[in-house]
Amino acid sequence: MARSNSIRIIGGAFRGRRLGFPDAPGLRPTADRLRETLFNWLQGQTEGADCLDLFAGSGALGLEALSRGAKTVRFVDQSRTVIRQLDQNLQLLDAKDRSEVISTDAMRLLRREADRQFDIVFLDPPFASDWLAQACENLEHNGWLKPRSWIYLEQDNHRDWPVLPDSWHSHRQARAGQAACALLRRDIISG
Repeated sequence: MARSNSIRIIGGAFRGRRLGFPDAPGLRPTADRLRETLFNWLQGQTEGADCLDLFAGSGALGLEALSRGAKTVRFVDQSRTVIRQLDQNLQLLDAKDRSEVISTDAMRLLRREADRQFDIVFLDPPFASDWLAQACENLEHNGWLKPRSWIYLEQDNHRDWPVLPDSWHSHRQARAGQAACALLRRDIISG
């Protein structure tokens, strides 16, 4: 019988693995259906990518990326309980060497100048927050993104999408249950 607080890896090397996550207020893993949709959209992009999983929570998005061949995933969450569970799950999957788990407030982290750039960013703040617009602005202006990064956004489907940076272009959108998601592509031509 499946644990009530567990996620299932949908595809890749860890396919079918069930991993626990703590019972924490506001922690809501991305639904299987949306994860499957997202990684179908990203087909061919995850392999070898450097990924950033902000507001990681259960780690469902970053763990799925690791399963599908991401080179590295940085998980960011401010809950120590969540961080401990993520560390345990990465240990179980023998994926600690391809991951970094940071215990800090994601919004505070994004306000700083980036220490590195990422190919794929998963941005799924708590639905009750109004952080999405500011997080997107900070990703763009503080050097967190590579010129052709992919950015996944998830929010309550009753909200309007925030105004996004001009260099971000909508690739796909979907809705499932209470969630709306969008995959965007940053298009900066270096020259």
